Amino acid sequence: MAEYSIGVDLGGTNLRAAAITREGKILEKVSVPTNPLLGRESLLREMVAGISDLRSRWGTSTLAGIGLGIPGFILLKQGVIRNSNNLACIEDFPFRDEMEKRLQTKVVLENDANAAALGEKWMGAGRDVDDLILFTLGTGIGGGIISGGKVLHGFVGMAGELGHLTVMPNGFPCGCGNNGCVEKHASATAIGAMARLMGLGENLSSADVYNLANNGNEHARRIFQSMGQSLGIALAMVVNIFNFPLYLLSGGVLAAWEFFAPAMLDEARRRSFTFRNSNTRVEKAILGNEAGLYGAGFLPWAEPELENVAGH
Repeated sequence: MAEYSIGVDLGGTNLRAAAITREGKILEKVSVPTNPLLGRESLLREMVAGISDLRSRWGTSTLAGIGLGIPGFILLKQGVIRNSNNLACIEDFPFRDEMEKRLQTKVVLENDANAAALGEKWMGAGRDVDDLILFTLGTGIGGGIISGGKVLHGFVGMAGELGHLTVMPNGFPCGCGNNGCVEKHASATAIGAMARLMGLGENLSSADVYNLANNGNEHARRIFQSMGQSLGIALAMVVNIFNFPLYLLSGGVLAAWEFFAPAMLDEARRRSFTFRNSNTRVEKAILGNEAGLYGAGFLPWAEPELENVAGH
């Protein structure tokens, strides 16, 4: 049987895992409910059981390892999750080492947005380039930077926190301690907040606002124009810094591309000489919620690069 890995996307309510060949073929996908509120031991047992069940069907001898994409700040070299909002029960705990002990195989951890960027590089929209940046537009905004075909981690593993680029110096306060972070002005949560401020309704989702815009509501369309301008400012920053050939956006908000992309691209052109004068590409990511699975699955083969991360 061909060599394969198991890629895992761990969230606050479920674990998604896939057996993936070295050529990028998904052999099988599974989803296992998880409940971090029941505590660390319960979560570890649920994870090990789900992964072991998948491994039992595809074999142990050809398993290259297990890659885990996890939301939050991870000390990669130590294999410790320092902060993860929905998975507090496994913070400041030798998580990787414990998983390796229970599973008796190599386990590699990665931030979930970095894993998604790696997935798009390996099997998605970034297959033709070695340098790309991914913005993940969801409840917040995450990001991943691929440089030379590898995840750019920075010296403690915190590179790519694109959601906390400042786009409005006196903008909305953010939980990170800053004001005007792009995720406070362009995420799905921000879209709902702006709709409330504009009197469109309480507790509207970004999908609700999109439907209003699609039906001709001018206030809803202005929200997406504002969102696009904020994204364009962030996009111009990273284009000016990195001069990469490809910038990808992912997440459910992409359904509203026609309403926010023109303002985003206009703002990026206005603020970036490089963007105006090169064939820099800004495109939709193509793997959807499978990007993280692919990226996590690739981690056991990409893992040697982590030796360069200090992880202080």
